Amino acid sequence: MWALVINPVSGQGKGARIGTHVAGYLSSRGISYEIIIGRNAIDQVDMLQRFLQRYPDCSGVIAVGGDGLLHLVLQKVTPAQVPLAIIPAGTGNDFVRTLGWSLDDVDSILSSVLKSKPRSIDLGLVDGQWFGAILSTGFDSIVNEKANTMSWPKGPNKYNVAIAIELPRFAPRHYEIVLDDRTISTQAMLIAVANGRSYGGGMLVCPEAEVSDGYFDVMVLHPISKLEFIKVFPRVFKGTHISHPAVEIVRSKTVTITSDAVAYADGERIGQLPISAQCVSNALATWMP
Repeated sequence: MWALVINPVSGQGKGARIGTHVAGYLSSRGISYEIIIGRNAIDQVDMLQRFLQRYPDCSGVIAVGGDGLLHLVLQKVTPAQVPLAIIPAGTGNDFVRTLGWSLDDVDSILSSVLKSKPRSIDLGLVDGQWFGAILSTGFDSIVNEKANTMSWPKGPNKYNVAIAIELPRFAPRHYEIVLDDRTISTQAMLIAVANGRSYGGGMLVCPEAEVSDGYFDVMVLHPISKLEFIKVFPRVFKGTHISHPAVEIVRSKTVTITSDAVAYADGERIGQLPISAQCVSNALATWMP
């Protein structure tokens, strides 16, 4: 028995369309599954929890949605040690990007899920919440805060508009960053604690991060002028920003960050700093190409 968890409104309705396709794919192959669609996020998580209690030895969970749904589902499947497959149907789909899947070939993912065994990968754990890709604080979190209050535009452009609104009034903040073997006390514009490689729909903030090495890549963007930031920012989509002298990347199993700032993980609000995170090896079973 599989759980098919669908967020029908993800990707501006893409979740409903792809969820229907996945259900048909499973049905045509005689695979037993139960569809889980809640009235809201809390209801959906409760339904998944009840499914896992009824079927503790289930084959796994197939989640159709974006990184927001991933974040919700991780909180239940990880402690239950149930395999999780992610079908990309959101706006960013950064966890799927990190795993190496094509965003356009759903059938390849489903074929692998049904025919091969899952692999164990690392997850981040920040103040009791699991995350798969990136934990961050600084300018990007301020942009997320702004974007979450905006009803227009829809889709990825909302993030770009929020950047345009927030950058003129943004100022670096002081951070205390405690790592395994050192403490960094610095002014910074952005800090990313990376289990995966990208966030924000393909921004390769830590392009060399690996999900199975037992370490976070911690990227610190030290203060630069706003004009320089505008020049450097497009490079993040290819990961070439890491050669800039203001970018520092260190590796650590644990990270504690203190500042007057807010943190986000997998695009979901974690809350005010201070925060403490650890990289947990082999925390999740999932499928990779």
